[in-house]
Amino acid sequence: MSAYLDNAATTRVCPEAAQAALKVMTEIYGNPSSTYALGRKARSVLDTSRAVIAGALGCSPSELYFTSCGSESDNWAVICSAEAQKRIGRHVITSAVEHDAVRKSFDRLESLGWEVTRLAPESDGSISVRAVTEALRADTALVSLMLVNNETGAVTDIAAIAKELKKRGSKALLHTDAVQGFMKVPFKAKSLGADMISISGHKIHAPKGIGALYIRKGLRLPPFIVGGSQEGGMRAGTEAMPQIAAFAEAVNTAAAHMQENLERMRELQRRCAGRIAAEIPDARLLPLGAPHIIGISLPGYKSEVIMNFLEAKEIYVSRSSACKRGARSHVLEAIGLPNDVIDGSIRVGLSRFTTAEEIDEFCSALREAHERLFTVLR
Repeated sequence: MSAYLDNAATTRVCPEAAQAALKVMTEIYGNPSSTYALGRKARSVLDTSRAVIAGALGCSPSELYFTSCGSESDNWAVICSAEAQKRIGRHVITSAVEHDAVRKSFDRLESLGWEVTRLAPESDGSISVRAVTEALRADTALVSLMLVNNETGAVTDIAAIAKELKKRGSKALLHTDAVQGFMKVPFKAKSLGADMISISGHKIHAPKGIGALYIRKGLRLPPFIVGGSQEGGMRAGTEAMPQIAAFAEAVNTAAAHMQENLERMRELQRRCAGRIAAEIPDARLLPLGAPHIIGISLPGYKSEVIMNFLEAKEIYVSRSSACKRGARSHVLEAIGLPNDVIDGSIRVGLSRFTTAEEIDEFCSALREAHERLFTVLR
């Protein structure tokens, strides 16, 4: 049997989302900015979809803006909020373990003269409240930290960081990349306390090419893409209606059984970690965080060789973030893991469709890889 276990990279589109996209593409295909009947029908789908996703995020529909992906949302939040905040100061805070969409946005700010503090992570990849408060200054304009680390699954306490910023009277804006956290780690925008939240559809069984950015009411950001008046004048370009409708349907479907889905993934995560610990004593398991990510290393092996061995058995995992295209994990380096642990690391990503049989198939195959590849790499 085949086993797709790279759901932290992307997920297969669920039937409900695919059907919603098809209906919009073939029946309600008008431009939502058009004023005739077909355009008005498309506008209705747009408004309904925005309300559904905003409801799951716990915000007003007027605070949610559709983008092409999580990376665009991150770029918009980081670059444009810094620009809007430059009267506060030119110091910004992020971490050494962010997704490249955030990391490279801060690199750009740095090249433009901003002072960037990149916080070191805890041993699991999360960022402590203490680290943020120690780095905070009167001229700090922005703090951007991911909710769930995309490589380790570590969860950063964004709500506690938001409360600390407020307690200290900081004027810094708080952005969180919640792409890996949305519908995986329960939260609401209000309780999280971030000023901006990035989410993406293809991590929750919607198609690729659709994301969103929550911008707190009252916060005025300059548009990242200029042109037409779509998205309240905040993001130009005709809305990607099939993807938007599919995103909303994927959210609806996930929300209907969210707690059950999370408990099931957590049980599969424990099942996998338990078998690996019992059957491959040499393996190193990263601390378990969010329920859908498992970090595993076979020190002394090469992750590419392990992945090729698994792929031959139609079992699909990843080395680190898919966006890195096989480059060495900056996250694991920042955590301070030894080189042999980093070089032998793989990431397993679960979804609500993952089965116990797939987990067992993977564990057995990894044990076989450990046994058969041992003499080649040791």
